[in-house]
Formats: sequence, structure tokens, C-alpha cells
Amino acid sequence: MDTANDTFINEEEKNILQEIMNIAFGKASADLADLIDIYVALSIPFIKIIKADELPDYLKNEIKEYKQISIVEQKYWGKFKGDAFLIFPAGSGKELITLLDPDKDLAYESDPIDMLEQESLMEVGNILIGACVGKIAELLHDTVTYTPPRVILEDYPLDAISRNQLNPQNSVILLKTVFQFKERDINGFLFLTTSHDSIDWLKKALNRFMEQYE
Repeated sequence: MDTANDTFINEEEKNILQEIMNIAFGKASADLADLIDIYVALSIPFIKIIKADELPDYLKNEIKEYKQISIVEQKYWGKFKGDAFLIFPAGSGKELITLLDPDKDLAYESDPIDMLEQESLMEVGNILIGACVGKIAELLHDTVTYTPPRVILEDYPLDAISRNQLNPQNSVILLKTVFQFKERDINGFLFLTTSHDSIDWLKKALNRFMEQYE
């Protein structure tokens, strides 16, 4: 276990959650591949429990090789609730524009490039975040809703992830995967943070999930 906070969930529950994440991230990869016909590789999910006020520093450390980033942030609500962060190196949105619409000629496009970049990031974020979170909720017999995604273009990691509304007394379960678009030089991170309020429900849901296989 990584920290004393990992006592919130035991090793068996952590393994169950990792398997559920594998299924959910596979669903997200398949959904995106259906849209743009390019395979998206996702790493084995990583789980860590940290104090809520440690989250900004943790995320900044994970993406420290990026000088600037573009980020899609979206909240999800249900018994399973938290925040999703989809983080790309700055400029990836321009690559995504042509992935989503191969016929688009940016040289003759009337809309500003930054607007098109923001729209492309939002579309990919909706698919990846929605498929991941939705599949986790489905497997655990929950229903979630989403706030509209927030997109930040070309910001510095130190500025993009705020401490606002983080209760230092609470803990979060951090779910992380690294993704890469095959045949294109696009990669990044997907982080799901599960709120402190969800932990008791999540423990029970994970154990119910396992009971169906016993």
C-alpha cells in the first residue's frame, strides 16, 4: 500500500477496483476508436489514496515533463462522484482537430484555431471521461450525471490545477491511466478522483460486485 490512507480500502477491494477500471478504460478506448478509427492504448490503471489537499501537487508532479498543458476537467455526480482530469501536452488539440475531421483544411478554416482546438478537446474528453466513468458506474449499479466540461488551453501545470474547494480533512481515491493515440504523436493522462463521500458506498459496491462471482 502507498500510504496509511490506503486503509480506507483493503488489498482485495483495490484489486477489484483495478479490474473494473481495466474494463471501463477498455470501453473508453473502443468508443474513441469507433469515432476516429485510430487505436488508443491505455496503460494498466494505477490506484492511490491521498489527502484531498495533496491532489494538486501530485498531479503537477505526474505531468512535470510538460512545459504547458491543455486540460479537460469534468465533474460527475452519483453515489460514485468526483472529478475527471484529461491532460494533454499543449498543442495536442490541433492534432485532434484533424483526427476528428480528416477533411478539415485549417489553412482555409474561418473559425479561430483556438476555438476549434477547444471543441476537439471537449469532444474527446466527453467520450473518454463519459465512457470510463459511465462504465464504472454501470458495473457498480450506479447512475451518474456530468457537469459541462471545462477546457483550459496552453496553461502552466502550476496554474491549471487549483486547490479551490478541496477539504484538507478529506481523502480521495485517485485512478490514473496513461493513454497514447497509435500512429499519432498524441499522449496524455486521464485521472479520476473519487470524493471522500463516495468511499463507504464504493467499498460496499466493490464487495457486492465480487459476490456475484462467488
